[in-house]
Amino acid sequence: MAVGVPATKLHLSSFALRPTLLQLAAVAVLCSLSYLAGVWHHGGLTAAPASSSVSIATTASVTCASPAPAVLKRGGSSPPLDFRAHHTAEGIEAVSAPAQRVYEACPAKYSEYTPCEDVERSLRFPRDRLMYRERHCPSEGERLRCLVPAPKGYRNPFPWPASRDVAWFANVPHKELTVEKAVQNWIRVDGDKFRFPGGGTMFPHGASAYIDDIGKLIPLHDGSIRTALDTGCGVASWGAYLLSRNILAMSFAPRDSHEAQVQFALERGVPAMIGVLSSNRLTYPARAFDMAHCSRCLIPGSSMVCRSHSASWGLLDLVRATNQLKKHWKGWQRTKEDLNAEQQAIEAVAKSLCWKKIKEVGDIAIWQKPTNHIHCKASRKLIKSPPFCSDKNPDAAWYDKMEACITPLPEASDIKEVAGGELKKWPQRLTAIPPRIASGSIEGVTDEMFKEDTKLWKKRVGHYKSVISQFGQKDRYRNLLDMNARFGGFAAALVGDPMWIMNMVPTVGNSTTLG
Repeated sequence: MAVGVPATKLHLSSFALRPTLLQLAAVAVLCSLSYLAGVWHHGGLTAAPASSSVSIATTASVTCASPAPAVLKRGGSSPPLDFRAHHTAEGIEAVSAPAQRVYEACPAKYSEYTPCEDVERSLRFPRDRLMYRERHCPSEGERLRCLVPAPKGYRNPFPWPASRDVAWFANVPHKELTVEKAVQNWIRVDGDKFRFPGGGTMFPHGASAYIDDIGKLIPLHDGSIRTALDTGCGVASWGAYLLSRNILAMSFAPRDSHEAQVQFALERGVPAMIGVLSSNRLTYPARAFDMAHCSRCLIPGSSMVCRSHSASWGLLDLVRATNQLKKHWKGWQRTKEDLNAEQQAIEAVAKSLCWKKIKEVGDIAIWQKPTNHIHCKASRKLIKSPPFCSDKNPDAAWYDKMEACITPLPEASDIKEVAGGELKKWPQRLTAIPPRIASGSIEGVTDEMFKEDTKLWKKRVGHYKSVISQFGQKDRYRNLLDMNARFGGFAAALVGDPMWIMNMVPTVGNSTTLG
């Protein structure tokens, strides 16, 4: 058993801990000597004239990219301290900040400039099938390097839903349509404003009443139709009044003699884009729309139907007032026989595409595309033209040429099966896993990725509204553009706000999520 040795205690008096006067004096002398030695090292103790300076020598073992060291002036103020990095790795030059670019304002004549839809440039291209009205973007030497100005007197648009019916004249200063379409009730001038009564070429009683007539023939209120395409839209009154039915229509028209029709649509806060059915497909993938509409869009019927199908749009119901041919032939300055021949051509083309006319009442005729191509493929043994497209990406949507062929729907095992999968009805469709993803047809995209993207954008939009006060204001923004939409999560998170979002998927990245 070991016994511990008690520790020895050392007792120091409080007096011994106190510094003596001699110790303090020694410390002071040492400090003074250190100071004097430092002064002597940096210039000596000899007096110098006031104009002379003290140089500070620096020795560096690395490459120095900075200018010569600053020189301190006696009796003057010191230069501001420089906290920038002045040294780089051996052999690497310091990179200076890029020069700030300054762009001047473009001349006032460019207030409505649309780079790829320039009227003067379009005249260089063929007029066959209106190809000169397609997109023709400027070459490197033609591109403007200036800021496009707003029209003179421009004012913030009216908030939605007031903007559906009224716009400032100064924002779209064009009176041509008010003259050409005066009897059709499209638009009229009211002092410093435009008024949009809701009329159209073939619905003089208003777009709302016309939509009600369509709603008696196909279901517009049960959520089965959410997206629509309007060809030759005018001022987009059809799309404007569909919004109150929870249907989002993309209206398009060329930049033609009615130059400002798409401008009017956007000023009203209605989805619209400049476009024309010519040699290129529209910039949408297959099965993108539930319904397409054309009301006397001035495209020959047989050509329009064939092109629209070969463009692979997702058309469920094609609404076209073909019976107008029978009813209005005198007013259109065409013979009854001529219009009847066009009507028959439309019917023949629609049948060859395996479309079925399901309703025809008054001025309205409706065709429905098949839910799959089981029967249609079997019919190709008898009907040889048009054939099915081969080796063609149905979702290619950028400068992709039209072809006289039928884009095949995804394979189906049963005649009642919806090719590619059946979509949920709106609003469940907003957050439901899309059939394209659920089926695994989009490589690298899973159900979980879609769900996480939806949650992420809800969180992000909430944050945007907390830090950008204007973004949270209900009537501040109406037309938005998402330049990298992916699954459309940003738009989905804003579905409850009075705005619409144009989703764009860049072709330089993974564009498979466009559908």
